[in-house]
Amino acid sequence: MSDQTSDTSSTTTLEPGPFGGGLDASTGEYTPREVVSDDLGEMSFDDAIAGTIVAFEDGDIVTGTVVKVDKDEVLLDIGFKSEGVIPSRELSIRNDVDPGDIVKTGEVIEALVLQKEDKEGRLVLSKKRAQYERAWGEIERKKEQDGVVKGPVIEVVKGGLILDIGLRGFLPASLVELRRVRDLQPYVGRTIEAKIIELDRNRNNVVLSRRAWLEETQKEQREEFLTNLKPGEKRRGTVSSVVNFGAFVDLGGMDGLVHVSELSWKHVDHPGSVVAVGDEIEVQVLDVDLSKERISLSLKATQQDPWQEFASNHRVGELVYGRVTKLVPFGAFVQVGEGIEGLVHISEMSEQHVDLPEQVVTPGEELWVKIIDLDLQRRRISLSIKQAAEGGVVAAEYQQHFGEHAYDEAGNYVGAADVVDAEQAWAEYYAEYGDGTSPASGTEGGDEAGDAQSGDAGVADAGEVEDRPTT
Repeated sequence: MSDQTSDTSSTTTLEPGPFGGGLDASTGEYTPREVVSDDLGEMSFDDAIAGTIVAFEDGDIVTGTVVKVDKDEVLLDIGFKSEGVIPSRELSIRNDVDPGDIVKTGEVIEALVLQKEDKEGRLVLSKKRAQYERAWGEIERKKEQDGVVKGPVIEVVKGGLILDIGLRGFLPASLVELRRVRDLQPYVGRTIEAKIIELDRNRNNVVLSRRAWLEETQKEQREEFLTNLKPGEKRRGTVSSVVNFGAFVDLGGMDGLVHVSELSWKHVDHPGSVVAVGDEIEVQVLDVDLSKERISLSLKATQQDPWQEFASNHRVGELVYGRVTKLVPFGAFVQVGEGIEGLVHISEMSEQHVDLPEQVVTPGEELWVKIIDLDLQRRRISLSIKQAAEGGVVAAEYQQHFGEHAYDEAGNYVGAADVVDAEQAWAEYYAEYGDGTSPASGTEGGDEAGDAQSGDAGVADAGEVEDRPTT
């Protein structure tokens, strides 16, 4: 028997395994331990057999060496009378994996005993369940210590991400970053850290929050950023999110909100009509709330105020061409520039008494009006149709659009152009300067209308006319 042992050892070189036998370095094949009579000494053969077999029960975690990897299963030598079988579905918490990507021949791993003997007499094991049991203990400990878990993102599911933290941890989309992330696919494969915010072993439920981890780790940086941010200064940023009430802008570490009212000098129906995610814009800081960590921004503050521009380029007494946008009981609003509307009081519509504005003008009608008052502070312009008919100097920007029939070479008004010519000229004007909005949709003109209807507008706002004509 000893000669046989000598011959065997001279032909095969084995690297010892944990349970006897070994792995052939040249072929990669695993050879179970050979039991020969010379190895027993004074021990009986039955005792020797019993000593080589590991004792365990269903649910126990055992350690073994991977001896074979197939596409559907893995064989594991745990020192039992036969190798244990790990079905591919029991290898990993990830779905549809290749066993060869999870384990390698010769690797020592842990597995949980699912069945000591199934109907085919096989020992059935689960690497996934062993990993799961170990992970739960570690995760419960970290939750008690308010610690952090770390793992790769393995899947995008409805509402968030799945992290491999030894088990499947769910990270809701709203808790991935400090702000909502719409495209989660780029996170797959990334290893990220997160706080445990919910843990229920009975329901196999682990909910994570990366945002909580970011808030904790970036608190000092945020405080420093907010302290250095001063109202009035201008910053460049990137639009990170567009919502119904405004747009969030990433200033390089923190987001600030541009409220819809601060997006443009014109009325904005929806922020998406002004900015889009990814746009790089310049904004002005309006306010910094250190306690709530909120930043208020303005986009329109970085743009020229159209009212300021209008006031700089026009003066009382000039004639401007406008479009009637809205009729109200006390007069009509006329748009005289992009986002600029003035009021023609009913007393300034005609030399004759006028009971209703619609007796003189209709919405959409285009006509000449004279500026009789310009209040930049209150953003109000008073206009007159009847005084425009008396003549005057036409505003410079209209002279190149309305032809020789409306005024002479000195810019004095001499009569209205042909209706067809006027409509064409008006179209060309707005093609160059852009169209504004009506007071009905919420411009300053609309506010003026509200004031006038409540009795605040008065005659002075309509051109400081002393009294309305009487019949």
